[in-house]
Amino acid sequence: MSKLVLRFAPSPTGLLHVGNLRTALLNALLARRAGGTFILRYDDTDTARSTAEFAAAIARDLEWFGIVPDRVEYQSARLDRYEAAVAALKAAGRLYPAYESEEELTLRRGLQRSRGLPPVYDRAALKLTDADRARLEAEGRRPYWRFKLEPNPAIWEDGVRGPQHVDMTSLSDPVLVRADGTFLYTLTSVVDDLEFGVTDIIRGEDHVTNTGVQIQLFEALGGATPRFAHHNLLTLPSGEGLSKRLGHLSLQSLREEGYEPLAVAAISVLVGTSEAVAPVESLDALAARIDLSHISRAPARFDPAELSALSARTLHQMPYERVAGRLADLGIGGGEAFWLAVRGNVSRLAEAQAWWHVISRSACWGRDPQDAAFLESAAALLPEEPWDAGAYRAWVGALKTVSGRTGHSLFAPLRIALTGQAKGPELAALLPLLGRDRVLARLRGVDG
Repeated sequence: MSKLVLRFAPSPTGLLHVGNLRTALLNALLARRAGGTFILRYDDTDTARSTAEFAAAIARDLEWFGIVPDRVEYQSARLDRYEAAVAALKAAGRLYPAYESEEELTLRRGLQRSRGLPPVYDRAALKLTDADRARLEAEGRRPYWRFKLEPNPAIWEDGVRGPQHVDMTSLSDPVLVRADGTFLYTLTSVVDDLEFGVTDIIRGEDHVTNTGVQIQLFEALGGATPRFAHHNLLTLPSGEGLSKRLGHLSLQSLREEGYEPLAVAAISVLVGTSEAVAPVESLDALAARIDLSHISRAPARFDPAELSALSARTLHQMPYERVAGRLADLGIGGGEAFWLAVRGNVSRLAEAQAWWHVISRSACWGRDPQDAAFLESAAALLPEEPWDAGAYRAWVGALKTVSGRTGHSLFAPLRIALTGQAKGPELAALLPLLGRDRVLARLRGVDG
């Protein structure tokens, strides 16, 4: 088998959302797992809507997940290649000019439906003579160019959906070149896939019908047809489809809201498959769980509430070395001991800042008068440093004996005095981070 070459081909006309990420990661991670090539191709021939800002945003989004393309291409820089393909298809008699306006085509389709016929283009343009075409162009009409489909069905083994076929007689000859000379996705995508040696095309199931047309285009241009796999699409919990235009669940917004990229990646890839949606420790671990045959045929619902829970679970098991740099960027010290102490109590990494402030700042939260004597006893019984793992247990055990308190009445006043919070990380882990002087000051109700 040849080395895998896969691609992700977004149009830089808006921000990527989690549905786009599903396609990007399936391609990028399968290429990574196989030691293949992952191409990022910007489908930017729509010059009215494509912007450099959106292209840069796409690159930032992929970088957030640790995805670095092996190759980056822009369709806007390859117009000469599409011109050459158009010339070849014209010479082969597979591309022909048509002149009907959209209004004329709409009327014609309506008449076909009224007669019980499928609204397929009737190839009237093929019957035009040279004189007819000259007359139409003299009227100011400019031709657009249709690809003449062969009647034989397109058949392929889909990596997700299994055996597939498209009855090509049920389709209209697709337009590949607009009247203004610009190219449509159907043509440019095939030309690029051929020239870049793409071996597998993994994309959303909304492209299944396109595949039939593109298989014939691959054949007409004299190249090998890649393998195809069409995954199910992600929807909102309501069942509504995701939209770049409407900004649904954009990756930029998820990043700004503090979600863990590994959690976003895991849920985007695993939801709607037979694999359990669970935390992963790395992209390589996520890649190992991908099996295209395990993807459901039904749409997959992406629930932000499920993402929030998964993001928290991902943090709770994340080792220190994976967050050390990010903690430093947030001005958080304390090293591994701090992270292991607080990670189970944060759902976003930025929340660790609050616990670092609890540890590092001189502060006193006051104390309930009825607990004053108890806290003075706690201060008196506090052992000298250094504190090992058993110091906290010994201290609390002695305090329990002296005070007669147990359970909530024993632990709650200590927690509030030392952290100002009713809940939080285990005090046994926080005590060494606070240090004896700060613990004494807080037990006695003074800043320190």
